[in-house]
Amino acid sequence: MRIAIVCYPSQGGSGVVASELALGLAEQGHTVHIVSYSVPFRLRAFNPNVIVHEVEVASYPLFKYPPYTLGLATKLAEVASDEQLDIIHAHYAVPHAVSAFLAREIIGEGAPKIVTTLHGTDITLVGADESFHRVTRFAMQVSDAVTAVSQYLKKRTIEEFSLERSIDVIYNFIDTTRGNNGPDCGRERWAPNNEKILMHASNFRPVKRVSDVVRVFELVCRELPAKLMLVGEGPERLFVRQLVKELGLAEHVHFLGEQQYLETLLTAADLFLLPSEQESFGLVALEAMNCNVPVVGARVGGLPEVVLHGETGYLLPVGEVRAMADAAIELLSDDAKHARFAEASRERAASEFDRQKIIPQYEALYQRLL
Repeated sequence: MRIAIVCYPSQGGSGVVASELALGLAEQGHTVHIVSYSVPFRLRAFNPNVIVHEVEVASYPLFKYPPYTLGLATKLAEVASDEQLDIIHAHYAVPHAVSAFLAREIIGEGAPKIVTTLHGTDITLVGADESFHRVTRFAMQVSDAVTAVSQYLKKRTIEEFSLERSIDVIYNFIDTTRGNNGPDCGRERWAPNNEKILMHASNFRPVKRVSDVVRVFELVCRELPAKLMLVGEGPERLFVRQLVKELGLAEHVHFLGEQQYLETLLTAADLFLLPSEQESFGLVALEAMNCNVPVVGARVGGLPEVVLHGETGYLLPVGEVRAMADAAIELLSDDAKHARFAEASRERAASEFDRQKIIPQYEALYQRLL
């Protein structure tokens, strides 16, 4: 098959999954065209079956903002015609599925089928905005197939948009071979006295509640020696730095910025914290579990479909900092229990979310459409 994948190139769940899907499909012999405004960060290595097309958007004095949606539609129509595409797979309804629809209209007869994958924020944030609600619904209705990354997101989408069409649930996935085989980042560098290491990774937006991470960590530190690794960048980073200083935790917290491959750092971690207000799936939690790291987080969205409460971690109500800290202390203080949770985490990641299980589901969907 000849497939175009349209995605954001930035670090984030949708970009990671789209890039890994492209690589997985290429390994199966499909020709994959990535269409985006820059090269996705997971596609730095050469692959003969993956071709990247960068969208260039010209700036005209007439437009206050560059018309990216139109530039993307034009590029998709060009690639689809030149390469005889079978499928355009849009990750996010707005703007990617909208641009795919415009490209299909431009091409006319013989245009590729459109698959739209919903990742969460296109529904919970963009789609919930009244100014985008109708166009988001339209993008889903005109797609030949729509997928969601969790049962929660499917249900939320149908309710939010009163959809009368089917949505396939295809979970996010990871390459589980990376979990135990990645390079050792040197645990002693971060915890020279063999302290317990807690980790959080996100884009530091308010919805991630990174301040809760710090407050949980502060309570853990009262009970046992620990270090905190914070991975990512975003609007809350300066506020979180200030909170760390105010709580007297500066010497115990490491700010590590953006990292491409989390598994390198996760090999050093004992526990992952994810107290978000919203998670449509929780790919970062799955990455932690794949590295034998249990998760303590919030019982929201699709996260309970990934983390099994009482088996691979603990999920508590949003904002329950004390309860999350108690759960963390319990796991970190009981080596035998921590070992059981770590083993169960790895087993669940490998058995339920491995790329070898999930990517064929996308292939079957494509075949069904064709």
